[in-house]
Amino acid sequence: MKKNNRIVILHGEVPAGARPDEQDVLEEVREVAAALDSLGYEPVVLTLSLDLERAACKLRELSPLAVFNLVESIEGQDRLLHLAATLLDFLGIPYTGTQGEGLYLSSNKLLAKRLLTQAGIATPPWRAAEQLPAAGLDFDPPYLVKSVWDNASQGLEEIFESTRQLYQHLTAFSAAGRPADVFVERYIEGREFNLSLLQSGYRAEVLPPAEMLFVDYPPEKPRIVGYAAKWNPSSFEYTHTIRRFDFGEEDRQLIEELGKLALACWEQLEIGGFARVDFRIDQTGTPFVLEVNPNPCISPDAGLAAAASRAGLSYRDLVQRILQPVLERNAAGSSPRARASVPAGGDRRGL
Repeated sequence: MKKNNRIVILHGEVPAGARPDEQDVLEEVREVAAALDSLGYEPVVLTLSLDLERAACKLRELSPLAVFNLVESIEGQDRLLHLAATLLDFLGIPYTGTQGEGLYLSSNKLLAKRLLTQAGIATPPWRAAEQLPAAGLDFDPPYLVKSVWDNASQGLEEIFESTRQLYQHLTAFSAAGRPADVFVERYIEGREFNLSLLQSGYRAEVLPPAEMLFVDYPPEKPRIVGYAAKWNPSSFEYTHTIRRFDFGEEDRQLIEELGKLALACWEQLEIGGFARVDFRIDQTGTPFVLEVNPNPCISPDAGLAAAASRAGLSYRDLVQRILQPVLERNAAGSSPRARASVPAGGDRRGL
């Protein structure tokens, strides 16, 4: 009997005219498929929409060894990304990355912030927009308005210096018929880091940390990794927001602390497979978790792949490492989650 080596690459449907952040998954699919093919697997691409019955039938027909889950949104809605994992759990098909519960806990930013705060992990102060202005704000400006669900930094370009400016923006936001699922967060001025994590056996490994540098930004321009910085190559933000991996001895203690916090986020939010944690460091040196992304982009030029490369992993190696825990679970019949722990002796790669 021929060995089953079929791996389904599952991603959300990308409509014609989709935004650049939505189209980026197609690049991920091509690169992952090429890597899987070179590893000796049979990659099969399958798109996912809200027609879950169709997807279930196709998955049963394909009967894959595993699914490489690249679903970041369904029909343009990031809030639905956990449905892919829920469907695969229902079908009993193993898949890469964080399991369904962790995907929901992490992708709902308000729920994630509450859970992190309960664990003693600092995040910037916040208030759900639907609570305003009745509940008021118990923290000072400047303010950001962020989506509860979206992960492409849409609208994250403006800082509000007063409650008056903030309320005017929220009023216009509601009047335009835009979704109300946003929240207000205090803007933290300071350095920005992101740390990528990769499952290694039953541990989470912290990859080399990256700092985002805002090069030659004029004083009036917010230092934010917004939509333009991520997705508009012709913009000032895109060309002047630079990732760096080299740090001096003066940053050693800070980087060690960020690594420990990233591992704590992994554990608290039930992450598995791979993830990215974004931080801001305020003027006093205090780190704040901005976001925990349980299903970050793995395009070759994205943060996680860049960190993996810095750790000496090729893109093929990265794909193999993401897939490996799934195959090991199949063989051992063990728990799907890796615990966030530091290797013996406290030696974490990249720290």
